[in-house]
Amino acid sequence: MSTTDAASVSPGGDLPYRLVATDLDGTLLNTAETVSARNRAALATVTAAGASHVIVTGRSAGWARPVFDEIGYTGIAVCGQGAQVYDAGAHKLLTSLTLDRRLAALAIAKIEAETGTLAVAANQDGLDGQVLAGPGYALQIGTDLPVVDVTADELLSTPVSKLYIQHPGLTDDGLADIARQVAGALVGVVMAGPGIVELLPLGLSKATGLAVAARRLGLRAADTIAFGDMPNDVPMFGWAAHGVAMANAHEQLLAVADEVTVSNDEDGVAVVLERLFPGA
Repeated sequence: MSTTDAASVSPGGDLPYRLVATDLDGTLLNTAETVSARNRAALATVTAAGASHVIVTGRSAGWARPVFDEIGYTGIAVCGQGAQVYDAGAHKLLTSLTLDRRLAALAIAKIEAETGTLAVAANQDGLDGQVLAGPGYALQIGTDLPVVDVTADELLSTPVSKLYIQHPGLTDDGLADIARQVAGALVGVVMAGPGIVELLPLGLSKATGLAVAARRLGLRAADTIAFGDMPNDVPMFGWAAHGVAMANAHEQLLAVADEVTVSNDEDGVAVVLERLFPGA
């Protein structure tokens, strides 16, 4: 995207944007995994003005629900990197996509042929889906999230929305690059945060999920400003009219952002919204 004046790109009448899309971890959430009072106030002003707020997160709906409950979020959310479009108020999945388990197993085999043994976890499908952690896998976010230790053979025993992979000798970016090279024709590959490289249904992204949510709201890409911090937010920035990266963002997202705000611990979302929406 080309750099554009944030207040001039949307045709949303008196509103600079009619849809505000925010990532959670590293963006709307601070490092304590809470939403600050300032961010809450800014978003409340945005919605009071008539714009919609959609949370777009890599977390599954079940993992994101405690955050939604904490901040009283009852709107539509895009969860699981786009696999789930979720009505938070009704606690209902509107759409849900799963990863082909045969292709997933083949992708793991192809990656391990290059890297050696991976630590793998699987996110079960559905609202009550848990994360099944195989041998050696260590979750790096969320202290109270439902994680069940299983054997490698049990990881794909039930429908899953995605897999997580880790390797002790490779960086996250290095592992993601190898996975794309050898298995990118079978699955989507994203780096979503420290220690979080994910294998997804091919073609799925935050952008595809956000497009579905926007259509349900009668809104378009041209109406949208998006906030994020990681490479999994790159497709969302490509879809939205304006992409705002946090100061703490990964270099891949900074390279495509229209604007860079301050960090998630400095209320970077609110800093931008306060400028765009009078009274925020």
